[in-house]
Amino acid sequence: MKTIASFTVNHDVLKQGIYVSRVDGDVITYDIRMKVPNNPEQDYLEDNALHTFEHLFATYVRNTPDSDAIVYVGPMGCRTGFYFLTRDTLSKKDAIRLVQETLAFVLQFEEEIPGSKRQECGNYLAHDLAGAKQIAKEMQPILANWTPEQMEYPE
Repeated sequence: MKTIASFTVNHDVLKQGIYVSRVDGDVITYDIRMKVPNNPEQDYLEDNALHTFEHLFATYVRNTPDSDAIVYVGPMGCRTGFYFLTRDTLSKKDAIRLVQETLAFVLQFEEEIPGSKRQECGNYLAHDLAGAKQIAKEMQPILANWTPEQMEYPE
């Protein structure tokens, strides 16, 4: 079988940040790397916190003026980050801004988690707002001054 693009990235040199993973037509896939892969000195994104962060991230970006450019928000199976897919009508600079705004949104969020009722979510009991806030707190200083020039994978 053909190796998919994300498996060709050298995860041994990958650091936290936002990277352009791939471009498919008018869709840009961003790799929002929140944990250093394969690092025995750290934990990975905890399932319930990751789940809550996903709900808040997807809800926030789909409620901005840029919502028409949002294709998908979802966690990586390895629990080291998220994929953020947008139309190319959204600039890289604006994609970074949306992620920065999402982090601030999560940090101040105190309401009922969107989509967390039994009828709305397939694992509605698996949420952790405090854990989602911790993810945002750890990523905020890393992405505070991130630029489009930093969005290429390290080699």
